[in-house]
Amino acid sequence: MNSSSNLREATAGLWRNNLALVQLLGLCPLLAVTTTLVNGLALGLATMAVLVLTSTAVSLLRRVLLPAVRIPLFVLLVASFVTCVDLLSNAVFDELHEVLGIFIPLIVANCSLVAHAETVANRRPVWFALLAALATGFGFLAVLMALGALRELLGHGTLFAGVEMLAGENSTWITLDLPFDGALVAILPPGAFFGVALLLALRNRLTRASAPALAVAPTSSSAAADLLR
Repeated sequence: MNSSSNLREATAGLWRNNLALVQLLGLCPLLAVTTTLVNGLALGLATMAVLVLTSTAVSLLRRVLLPAVRIPLFVLLVASFVTCVDLLSNAVFDELHEVLGIFIPLIVANCSLVAHAETVANRRPVWFALLAALATGFGFLAVLMALGALRELLGHGTLFAGVEMLAGENSTWITLDLPFDGALVAILPPGAFFGVALLLALRNRLTRASAPALAVAPTSSSAAADLLR
């Protein structure tokens, strides 16, 4: 396998095999947390950090892990890094940590992290596992931010509200206030489902539009079969 195909495979999680829009994994935090862009950004960064750390550790240890207990070990690694991220966010971003609540510890229940460790990190070198984890994490982060921005704009009439919880008081100038209060349905659970449906439809539309039209020429064997009929 050449370097270009390796790179294409490693970055598949960014778009072609997106964690949320293609694999449809991690939907619980995707639907629950994304009432604002900042919430989606914070949870996306936390998930990506855990994914990168877990994949790197599994790839480094893959030759010494016992195959019979590899899945419990993967879960243990994920839980350890989630605990570290949870404690760090509680210490540095206390107010934002209170807003996100249980969903940072619940990263450990995201089956996609264990699946990525098993199917990618456990079978690939460190550079590939790291690149694949970054691509998958960025893909999931982008969906969280897009859905959070959409629901915040339609539901609150704002954008980047609460950014000071993540970037400090000097970042409040980023906040955008629109001249309407928004629609309540956008920040309720039905709004999350409608938003995900719109993103899925947009992703499918863009994928189909960019796919080249492949004209398959008949082979000699198929042409001969047609003549014998």
